[in-house]
Amino acid sequence: MKAVFVDRDGTLNVDTGFVGAPAQVALVPHAAEGVRMLVGAGYAIVVVSNQSGIARGYFSEADADLVDVRLRELLAHTGAQVTAIYRCPHWPPDERPAREPECDCRKPKPGMLLRAAADHGIDLRASWMVGDRLIDMQAGRTAGCRCVFVSGVPPRRAEDMSSAPPEYRARDLADAARYIIESAPVQTSGALDQTLR
Repeated sequence: MKAVFVDRDGTLNVDTGFVGAPAQVALVPHAAEGVRMLVGAGYAIVVVSNQSGIARGYFSEADADLVDVRLRELLAHTGAQVTAIYRCPHWPPDERPAREPECDCRKPKPGMLLRAAADHGIDLRASWMVGDRLIDMQAGRTAGCRCVFVSGVPPRRAEDMSSAPPEYRARDLADAARYIIESAPVQTSGALDQTLR
């Protein structure tokens, strides 16, 4: 199975800070269109999101579940769907209290992508990571995926991408989807393949 791993806040959902309630969920323009295009091209859509608001006590895992339900509902209303949603509820390393162990899932680590690949039989080499931050590109690269950077909503401060350069910089998720679909290898039938040898 091939997949597109998609960051949530800023890429699918408008990033208003720590999104911990369904009422805060609002789709980024053209996000649902991009998801529909990718699903139509045979990609599973897997959301991978850092959610340190849980560790900080701003909202609970149950609250985060409700946010995910609302995200799925908004996408479904437009005919788009996601296969799975993974989140890291842990502290950022530079803010982590000494008593808290370091996790392996928070981006830029690839833990969420690796877990999803194991859970769903995803071929990481045939898959993509799409997000609006350097850590998304780093997680995707480390997992073995190709990457597309999208301009977040709202736009973020520019980051130096030289450590994990994306294949493409997209305006939005629909633009990213077009690039990914156009970059897919052309499949040939066995008979045609034999005649070309």
